[in-house]
Amino acid sequence: MDVTTSEEYASQSKLLQEFTNVPSIDSAWVLKTSNEDISAAMFSISQPDLLANSTRKYTMYSHITRAGTNSLDFQWSPFPIEMTGVSVIVPSPSGSKLLVVRNGEKGYPTKLEIVDQSHVEKEIHVGQSMHGPLYTDEWFHGISWNQDETLIAYIAEAPPQPRPAFNGSGYRNEDSSEEDCNTWKGQGDWEEDWGERYSKKGRPSLFVLDIASGEVRAAKGIATSLSVGQVVWAPPSSSGSKKYLVFVGWLEHNGFQNTARKLGIKYCSNRPCALYAIASPFEGPEPDNKPVSDGKSESAAAAHNLTASISSAFFPRFSRDGKILAFLSAKQAVNTGAHNATDSLHKINWPSDWEMDKQLNITEVVPIVTCPEDGCFPGLYCSSILSNPWLSDGCTMILTSAWRSTEVILSIDVLSGKITRITPEDSHYSWSVVAIDGDNVLTVSSSPIDPPHIRYGRQVTLEGQTLRWAWDEVGSPFATASNKVKSLLSHRSVSILKIPVANPSDGLSDGGKLPFEAIFVSSKDSSYSPTVVILHGGPHSVSVSSYVKSSAFLASLGFNLLIVNYRGTPGFGEEALQSLAGKVGSQDVQDCLTAIDYVINEKLIDGSKVAVVGISHGGFLTTHLIGQAPDRFVVGAARNPVCNLSLMIGTTDIPDWCYMVACGTEAKQYASESPSPDLLRLFYQKSPIAHISKVKAPLLMLLGGADLRVPVSNGLQYARALRERGGEVKIMMFPEDIHEIIIPRSDFESFLNIGVWFKKHLK
Repeated sequence: MDVTTSEEYASQSKLLQEFTNVPSIDSAWVLKTSNEDISAAMFSISQPDLLANSTRKYTMYSHITRAGTNSLDFQWSPFPIEMTGVSVIVPSPSGSKLLVVRNGEKGYPTKLEIVDQSHVEKEIHVGQSMHGPLYTDEWFHGISWNQDETLIAYIAEAPPQPRPAFNGSGYRNEDSSEEDCNTWKGQGDWEEDWGERYSKKGRPSLFVLDIASGEVRAAKGIATSLSVGQVVWAPPSSSGSKKYLVFVGWLEHNGFQNTARKLGIKYCSNRPCALYAIASPFEGPEPDNKPVSDGKSESAAAAHNLTASISSAFFPRFSRDGKILAFLSAKQAVNTGAHNATDSLHKINWPSDWEMDKQLNITEVVPIVTCPEDGCFPGLYCSSILSNPWLSDGCTMILTSAWRSTEVILSIDVLSGKITRITPEDSHYSWSVVAIDGDNVLTVSSSPIDPPHIRYGRQVTLEGQTLRWAWDEVGSPFATASNKVKSLLSHRSVSILKIPVANPSDGLSDGGKLPFEAIFVSSKDSSYSPTVVILHGGPHSVSVSSYVKSSAFLASLGFNLLIVNYRGTPGFGEEALQSLAGKVGSQDVQDCLTAIDYVINEKLIDGSKVAVVGISHGGFLTTHLIGQAPDRFVVGAARNPVCNLSLMIGTTDIPDWCYMVACGTEAKQYASESPSPDLLRLFYQKSPIAHISKVKAPLLMLLGGADLRVPVSNGLQYARALRERGGEVKIMMFPEDIHEIIIPRSDFESFLNIGVWFKKHLK
């Protein structure tokens, strides 16, 4: 490393640490108090710990006092409380108790702690023979207290299948222990997992804890071929005699030609799933010792499919009075094969005397929007829903959804289907709801140059009895960006550009001809500053106008940012999203070039000083752009990029994605684990490696060694081929990291090197 580069590393690493130290709000709960004008809010926050290479987790509390319509006061606890070794916390419905989960790893038991307002009331250790760690991710995760706060349902990994045991005499039929020094365990049959982020996790299963006795039972009647998640308790029956659980189930038979294969599920809402109901395992007789039923037990009724008429149902949420079961559906993604698509919202009217043998009708509340009018609701695009998203009227849900290049908060009346955008329409900020406080909402808002702020939303009545939402900014300890960070970002501005489609073909749908968008972060003298084009992955993901540490860091270095939401991005209607199928490497590449031409023609940037960076499909576009338009880019950086679809098809956890992006709507008829030579040729032609001979820009390649989505062979092949042709390429490998490159030190070093690399080549 030369002196100049060494100095740049020192300077940028010091600055990046200031961005890294800013905490993030992961979740929040509003708890009841004895005073109706006062609520207690509990926040779960996190912060990277670079020295330990882990993430610190804290809780922080605040009392919210409402005195009249215009008076609001937040009283914060003086310091956060670190939750060392805690996997997840979930308060009970009344707020009087707290479940603290400490997942056991490497054979150790999982600890479940029930905490009241003064002490640990009970601690239960659950051994690996019952289940493994609880799922705490955003997809399978589900922890639900029942209304009486006597039972807790949750999702955990089923115990491993028995492995064969051997000793000096050969195979042993009887059970044996690892501690027996004269015996060793074989591997047994290979079990598939759910791919990226779920390595060695393949059987999420349903369990219930009886708090009084400390006993844990596995749910019965669920086939082992069904992976379960997102469990909630159904409201008690009118007779009070039955306790039911509702959960989401995914069948493992979602491979090609309906074969038994668990295709990767992270970022993939196109996996068929349904809502199921089952009786609590504490309803029946004492269980046997088998943790998970095969669904054929005579003592347990089989799980009842509540949504057999549609191909997708998830995020089940009962209304406060228990009369409505609302849920999202990604049926459009399942039916088309796109890994993400426009969602729809549905409801089931839940009878108070429901029994397992009763069929229930499904009503669509919010349909799929195909081609939205300008400025109108573009459809639902929800990556999560609060565990309690209901206002006090029992029929209004509050959801966070992508709306073109912003994230907004929606109010949806599930009785009438009325949809209202309740966050400001004249703002480039993005908003996310974190908790409901009666008829008020607790939210977080941010922009690419403004770190997250807590805002409190309430409905106010204007003259003429018109209701509108008012937003109070809440002073909080979370607004802790350093003065240097604030000063650097204060000289930047944000705008959202509407980019017309260049030369739309006659065969395009109406939605596919609509303008797409780009978020432009500029300095005061943007036409003289270098520009970094930032490209999201997916392709059916979206870059919203929220604060992202890595992008803010690049902006603070003096770069303009052009963050392109090319066609195929969610948030713009279903036709625009589906217009990309089968056209990757051409339509999306052209959209990126069109966006760059737009800001050049508007004299917003200098076209001779442009860099490009992207992850996954964004890396696919990065390497495509430096190959297809080699004179347009000075330098590039790619994080776990797709460079060769013909190589990826046999190594990825989502081979169906390769068919979909390359073949479009005809993908399903071609899909096979053994693609034909013609298809392999097509995959190659649509890949960046087909244009590698034209690349001129120096390329930084950042790879996660444990990536199951786009294994490192893809990036390494491209980088080695580029080096073979005399190209300048730098490879960084993070051996333990996954597709996102999210381990704190990896994330830090990744963006530090991107900053130094771009500074070096964009002088």
